[in-house]
Amino acid sequence: MNNRSRVPAGIIVVVCLFLGSVFLVEAQVQKEAVVAHASGTFDVKLTPQANDEGAGGSTLGRMSIDKQFHGELEGTSKGEMLTAGTSVQGSAGYVAIERVSGTLQGRSGAFVLQHSGTMTRGAPQLTITVVPDSGTGQLAGLAGKMTINIADGKHSYEFEYTLPAAP
Repeated sequence: MNNRSRVPAGIIVVVCLFLGSVFLVEAQVQKEAVVAHASGTFDVKLTPQANDEGAGGSTLGRMSIDKQFHGELEGTSKGEMLTAGTSVQGSAGYVAIERVSGTLQGRSGAFVLQHSGTMTRGAPQLTITVVPDSGTGQLAGLAGKMTINIADGKHSYEFEYTLPAAP
């Protein structure tokens, strides 16, 4: 056999590694979870902590959060909220972090939600997302967004999420 027609071993290794990576990526894509939806109600207790009157009419506040979730998400959460009120009626902001522990459609574990909300002269804007890689137990890999609805003093949630396929 002619030495010039031989493929160097290094190239074969690179090609094999590349093809192995392609198959690994395909296997991971096949295991991707589909978007799921959960809904229910929750009870919340906010306990005010020390407040700080600021200059220019702004007020900073802090509250502890205790929640009990019902429905497709069953569990409890504990968290902290920071608030800022302004001198303009209906304008304010808040951020919060809460750790939720329980079961989500039969899978148990915990995860963290991050809130960011503003109210501009009465017009609300709220984003609640799962902190990346905060899921534990059977909720490891959880990602998603939650919306909160308040009607007649009752709180409910809609949770759109993804979870890796159960092992």
